[in-house]
Amino acid sequence: MNKVPMTIVGADQLRKELDELKFDRRPKISEAIASARELGDLKENAEYHAAREEQGICEARIRDIEGKLSNAQIIDVTSMENTGRVIFGTTVTIENIDTEDEVTYRIVGDDEADIKQNLISVNSPIARGLIGKNEGDEVSISTPGGMTDFEILKVEYI
Repeated sequence: MNKVPMTIVGADQLRKELDELKFDRRPKISEAIASARELGDLKENAEYHAAREEQGICEARIRDIEGKLSNAQIIDVTSMENTGRVIFGTTVTIENIDTEDEVTYRIVGDDEADIKQNLISVNSPIARGLIGKNEGDEVSISTPGGMTDFEILKVEYI
């Protein structure tokens, strides 16, 4: 299977969620199943069926996270020399040439992306348009509003 790029922060967040699922939520679900069993007939025991369903969801998420971490290629841009080139993990400040609006994005893996925190997926149109370009370059990127021209003002390896 192909390696999936991920930042150190993203990998740490997944590990933290995995630990919470395995060592906090899983034991609580097991206790809920045991308590529901004691209530009697399992065929019509709503608490039992709800706990079993929650267990299935929890186990599926555990497998999903373990799979993602096993295929992760963790990239730490802080240990790289800042060449001014936009790569995975960099923080990029761009300016819309027409409106002069500035925005700063960090290019991260698909699972880490959160536009509200200005974390964009490496597979997003904006990130794809920026990757490989250098500080000071002007780029045209296809956005939902059409082609937009941007200038790369700053590239940070933080």
